[in-house]
Amino acid sequence: MSRTLAYSALVLRNRPSGESNSEITLLTAEEGIIKTTVFGGAKSKLRSHSAPYNSGQVWIYRDPSKDYGKLSDFDVHSWRPGLRELYERTMSASAVAETILSTHGGGGDWASALKIATATLNTLETAGEELCSRLLVHFLWRWADFLGIRPHLESCADCANANEPLWFSAREHIALCGKCAEDTADSSFIHINLGCRRWFAAVEQLEPSELHRYSLDNKSFNEAKALTAEVIAGALGKRLVSWDW
Repeated sequence: MSRTLAYSALVLRNRPSGESNSEITLLTAEEGIIKTTVFGGAKSKLRSHSAPYNSGQVWIYRDPSKDYGKLSDFDVHSWRPGLRELYERTMSASAVAETILSTHGGGGDWASALKIATATLNTLETAGEELCSRLLVHFLWRWADFLGIRPHLESCADCANANEPLWFSAREHIALCGKCAEDTADSSFIHINLGCRRWFAAVEQLEPSELHRYSLDNKSFNEAKALTAEVIAGALGKRLVSWDW
């Protein structure tokens, strides 16, 4: 039985390991999140190929008796150099990667997780400064849906009022109108105005490449960013620093 396995993979993280090696963390379509070692110095082909956000076909040598993995080869299909050319792209890409890592790759349908991640990174590679932040919010909203934790914003969860701004309760994980929110003891609500709700409704089924067609005013964007971060943080039990660049 061959000990070298092939994966469709995206590099999420690359960290030094020892004097000249590195440990990379991959999101794979076949097994989700896996870690493996890359041997060789700075001039090694595999070291350059395994930079963060590169994706393609990887081959990993596995020794089950030692719980050991070594990157044998990497056929890079997407290098995404543009992610390193603009601060906003780099920070958004980092937030995407950290979110995936913190949620263990979505926990199941890894092929779909890989598709969601690569679609966002592909669009980020050429995005302008303003679009980068919207792409991150859009990714977090899609990821919340992928995890099965995205709240419904169509109407108030108690009275079904659909024509007013809503207030999201992080404790109850529901959105309420102002009147119903007043009747609860929760004081940690996030306001969601009508513009914010319309944007979510318009973009939740969109691919990232189409997001440039839908803008947001600053107030609505700040509410959308706060909401998506709170939803994911509720599942993680913590808030990631990378969301707040």
